[in-house]
Amino acid sequence: MINNKDNNLLILLGPTGVGKTDISIKLTQKITDIEIISADSMQIYKYMDIGTAKPNKSILSTIKHHMIDIIEPSGNFDVTQYSKLATDIISDVFKRGKIPILAGGSGLYISSIINPLFSGPARDMEYRETLEEESKIHGKKYLYDKLSKIDAISASRIKPHDLRRIIRALEVYKSTGKPISYLQKKSSDSSAKFNYQIIGFKRNRENLYQRINLRVDKMVKNGFMEEVKMLREMGYKENLNSMQGLGYKQINKHLNGEYNNEEAIDLIKIETRHYAKRQMTWFKNKINNIEWIDLDEFSENEVISKIFPPYTSSPLRGED
Repeated sequence: MINNKDNNLLILLGPTGVGKTDISIKLTQKITDIEIISADSMQIYKYMDIGTAKPNKSILSTIKHHMIDIIEPSGNFDVTQYSKLATDIISDVFKRGKIPILAGGSGLYISSIINPLFSGPARDMEYRETLEEESKIHGKKYLYDKLSKIDAISASRIKPHDLRRIIRALEVYKSTGKPISYLQKKSSDSSAKFNYQIIGFKRNRENLYQRINLRVDKMVKNGFMEEVKMLREMGYKENLNSMQGLGYKQINKHLNGEYNNEEAIDLIKIETRHYAKRQMTWFKNKINNIEWIDLDEFSENEVISKIFPPYTSSPLRGED
């Protein structure tokens, strides 16, 4: 069994619909000391249950979950906030002698835990106002050219019309005297706060896509359409980030008369399959040291035995 006394974090990732939730729930049934930290960018929102495939209320009431239902659908939330909250929660789970499992499919959220983020200096509102005024007078390209002279690397990554990021990069340089690209690299080279092991779940593409299609049908049967109607009646507008999430966007368009019922459901299936493909590409390109398990080849009990062998400890990343 994995030993958590030295801050060993188990991370379970994989594309949407692969079966991460089922495995994590099975693990908690076998090992009662486990607490789950969600790494899902949509499950953070309250009231959005069906379309985000949250565990049901019964499971949430009996198995400790974190980072679910933490903000209103109208709230703003980013990866920096996620990283801070989730890191604090993981540390607290360790202090209480429990085993934290980070489980989800949001690559940026997971990466923010294993690769510390660069937070940077506080905002300089006076300087920001000066830059915004310069942009109004001289145009965005004027500020972009200014950035290019002091930080060519950041300029190559930022589009000339992205005023928000241009201003932030100039602001960081003014506050620190160093390019933001240099500070970001220095931060990414820092060690993760926790030792960790990453288990990735995958399936044959045809099987995964079939699971996705069936899951969308189940969501609709369980009241996905009604959930979106309820959110609209509660005053949550379709232009909110939360309401632009996968599935919610298509159903909103259906309710606006842009798609009929069948078209909306088909589009959700198509976009979800595309999303799953992008997730796998992201995981393979952006996260190292993933130990992949093909869920088509093993039963759930066999997978659990691979993750938590009964009598031996698995080596964890960071234990050199």
